[in-house]
Amino acid sequence: MNIPTASTPDLEGLRKAVQEFRPNPHRVPFNDLKPVHEFIADLRKRNISYASITELLQQHGVKTSRARVAEYGRIILDGGKSRKRRKRAKPMPVVDVPAAPQHAPTADAKPAPTTTPAAVTSNAPPPAKENSSYTSRGPRIAKVAMMSPEEAAELDAFLKSESAPKP
Repeated sequence: MNIPTASTPDLEGLRKAVQEFRPNPHRVPFNDLKPVHEFIADLRKRNISYASITELLQQHGVKTSRARVAEYGRIILDGGKSRKRRKRAKPMPVVDVPAAPQHAPTADAKPAPTTTPAAVTSNAPPPAKENSSYTSRGPRIAKVAMMSPEEAAELDAFLKSESAPKP
């Protein structure tokens, strides 16, 4: 009798084991649904839902689930067709715009034009730029804390003129 050692595998014994191997029937895909293939195919041709097919099979003693019957229908009946997926919207390409350097204004330089107070208090969204991925999410509200002293004084004067009684 040959006793296999660790260095020499028993190829004849392995060949015999492979030929005699039987997988666990519970691990074979759709093993429980193969006997009722014709019934499932006929019901699907009549556009019966997978939930209804599952309910009918369970009433007649077949242990299965709706998801399993649906998977069986997609893979076996439909030939592995993939399900339709919703297409995602393609994001707009982001354009790298170099940031302009921010310097403190000098006395010789002209001050930058300020926005009028009417524009600050307006509820209109800013116009969309051509290559911008910006989408409006509602009105923009001025942050008074971020205004320059000149802009704050101009806004204050505007608001006082609006609230003054008219003759």
